[in-house]
Amino acid sequence: MNDQGFTTAPNILLIMADQLAPQFTGTYGHDVVKTPHMDELAARGMRFDAAYCNSPLCAPSRFSLMSGQWVSRIAAYDNASEFPATVPTFAHYLRQMGYKTCLSGKMHFIGPDQMHGFEERLTTDIYPADHAWTPDWEMPDERIDKWYHNMDVVRESGVAATTFQIEYDEETLFYARRRLFEYAMQGDEPFAMVASFIHPHDPYVARPEWWDLYEGADIPLPESVLGYDPHTQRLRRGIQADTVRVTEEQVLRARRAYFANVSYFDHQVGALIRTLKEADLYDNTVVIVTSDHGDMLGERGLWYKMNLFEHSARVPLIIGGPNVVQGQCPDPVSLVDLLPSLVDIAASGTEEKPSMGMPVHGSSLWPALTGQPHQLQNRSIYAEYCAECASHPLLMIRKGDYKYIHCESDPAQLFNLADDPLEQKNLVGKPEFQAIEQTFAKQAAMHWQADTLREHIVATQRQRRAIHAAMECGALTSWDYQPKRDASQEFVRNHMDWTEAAKSKRYPSLELAEARRTKRSG
Repeated sequence: MNDQGFTTAPNILLIMADQLAPQFTGTYGHDVVKTPHMDELAARGMRFDAAYCNSPLCAPSRFSLMSGQWVSRIAAYDNASEFPATVPTFAHYLRQMGYKTCLSGKMHFIGPDQMHGFEERLTTDIYPADHAWTPDWEMPDERIDKWYHNMDVVRESGVAATTFQIEYDEETLFYARRRLFEYAMQGDEPFAMVASFIHPHDPYVARPEWWDLYEGADIPLPESVLGYDPHTQRLRRGIQADTVRVTEEQVLRARRAYFANVSYFDHQVGALIRTLKEADLYDNTVVIVTSDHGDMLGERGLWYKMNLFEHSARVPLIIGGPNVVQGQCPDPVSLVDLLPSLVDIAASGTEEKPSMGMPVHGSSLWPALTGQPHQLQNRSIYAEYCAECASHPLLMIRKGDYKYIHCESDPAQLFNLADDPLEQKNLVGKPEFQAIEQTFAKQAAMHWQADTLREHIVATQRQRRAIHAAMECGALTSWDYQPKRDASQEFVRNHMDWTEAAKSKRYPSLELAEARRTKRSG
């Protein structure tokens, strides 16, 4: 037990953004975007400079993160794919290790299981939990206007006093902060909390104080490319970027709003870290900041995500806390590495690990985080895209400086990211890179059975569309999560002694505050 009365197992606070590209943060070197709280976390901990999501879309990426599984192995193909209740998550394993597990905010669970190992959820989700957003690869050119991204988001960007996303994130922060204080008051078991925000995800609309932060800022225009690869062409058709014109002023306004919302998310990070300090939890809590994927934000003529280029597939990953060394890790890592890392963090206090219900596809980052020998170098990092605006799976391998993108319907792409960070020069077909290309092609063929995978994706799409059609008929039993709340037990009620309620909900307690005063005066 430490002097606050907590167990030696460290607490865990995982703070997630949605659609945050690390390239658009001050922490990762952007000259304009202000992210002081992430900067501070990186200054005292580890910043991973080549971290990737395992699918550049919200739900698949999150399912992969929680389970430590590649999306193709658990059929987490798109934003309407069910996350099977039979797949163990890090929340299940941490519960076995004595942790209280809690989710505040978004996780985009699809299906009737809306917990996936968390003991409690403090908020509902922001998006529907059913199969409404199922793509149709048998009609890949058909737009689903009700939920496909389009260029209206860019043209209508700007400033507003409130939006549904602002309301959601304010609620997410409020309940997360309140629960952290309650953990401090209880002070007996370690906790693992996920606080997951929707910003800076589009719509690109910011509150005035964050919008004004970038008044007069020199916001750069996106980089363009000569010619578009087939998947970029499909995406541009899907989001209507090929037919809907946006002006330079609209592009700059959208980027300004995105930058503003990055700073807003960073403010939420700071608020949670401040709460840890106020609740005397900071010194025994590992804090992790990441995102589910990035945002192209106009780069290469693309917006949003849904592709395997760097602005879409890369994510921030910053970790600080007890025993974490300060530094930057250049080795490629991915979100499937978080499950084994979290288990190792928890085991650093107990030395006991649960048996894995499924083999995990990631490797623990904990040795690298604590300055021990590790095996992160020369690994292959995999990502997959199997959702809208495609008709065949897109598969990515990152190893060392090279990134390879494979799709059965498209020409392959190979980039040397050290020499070509903007991915302007496709090296496929260049004689001097033939051996590297062939090695990646063989690796892709061994890792994925692309034809079989596509058949399974199409089959699950048919199944889910049939289920959704039926759920729209007759009485609806919603899968959307309804937070549990009993107002009869909140604040002060007749069955309570209000003075006792005041004491029990006060932090620090009168006794702890008096002990501190005595210590200071002595």
